[in-house]
Amino acid sequence: MLKPLTPILTVAVPPHIHCGRTLRRYVLDTLVALLPAAVMAVIAFGTDALRVMALSCATAVLAEAACNRLMKREQTVDDYSALVTGLLFAFLLPASAPWWLVAIGSAACIGLGKMIFGGLGGNPLSPPLVGWALCRISWPAFMDTNATMLMSDLPPPLQQLKYFGVDAVSSLDPVSLLMGHQLGGLGEIQIIALLAGGAYLLLRRHISWHIPAGFIGGLLATALIYRLLDPAAYAPPLFHLLAGGAIFGAFFLATDESSSPLGSLPALLFGIMAGAMVIVIRVYGIYPDGVPFAILLANLFTPLLDRIRPKPFGGPYSFFDEEDAR
Repeated sequence: MLKPLTPILTVAVPPHIHCGRTLRRYVLDTLVALLPAAVMAVIAFGTDALRVMALSCATAVLAEAACNRLMKREQTVDDYSALVTGLLFAFLLPASAPWWLVAIGSAACIGLGKMIFGGLGGNPLSPPLVGWALCRISWPAFMDTNATMLMSDLPPPLQQLKYFGVDAVSSLDPVSLLMGHQLGGLGEIQIIALLAGGAYLLLRRHISWHIPAGFIGGLLATALIYRLLDPAAYAPPLFHLLAGGAIFGAFFLATDESSSPLGSLPALLFGIMAGAMVIVIRVYGIYPDGVPFAILLANLFTPLLDRIRPKPFGGPYSFFDEEDAR
């Protein structure tokens, strides 16, 4: 009697090789990177900052659990992605934000920015920015750090530049801005801590260098062009980099994997586009800081940038694949 043949090949679905990193570990790396800025925010703004961050994170987790239950899906709150979304949103808020604003914005980040598109990995826009945009447009008075934190002795550099011109910010010390001595979102202004967190993400290969480098390069180049055109009317590039949420946007918001393009060249172009639009919005827009809106606008170009694909055998990049060419 013949023995059954032993199969030579085993057919299975990909991935066939795993790098060893899990989604939970991936998200925990982001939390570790955000921790220094969160600590500095509490030191700078006290228990108000802790209140905003705790409420935002708790609301985000509860909102995701509720959405999963309504959609009859398996619960995903144990991957901590909702926790990161809530913390990123809290970093954009003033420490004086009322509880209802924090709760509505954080729930919108999850419901409108994430779950309505199917959950993690399906969102075309950065979820924290969706909630921020909703609150900024609907309740601008409560989102204005200069108006809601009148008792603070910290300077609001971008507001001063917008309403009083470049002379009002000429005396600001770049080192002071680097250390977070400015008025803005409770976490987005902790520049030195955010730089440390961004370096950690780069070393862990959690993010690639293309988007942050493109973002910072596009911002500095565009600010330099305006500065050369009229030094008396436009602030220097270093001021634009250190004031507001430029560093936060470069390393933590623009690098959202679902809403940013794949590939080295598309990612670099995406970063340059977002960084340049920050300066354009700051110069011509009605909002002092253009980082959130600039990244949201750049997110809309992600599908187009994803069409830039390298040809086989190391050929040059092309805006069209072979099917489009036919």
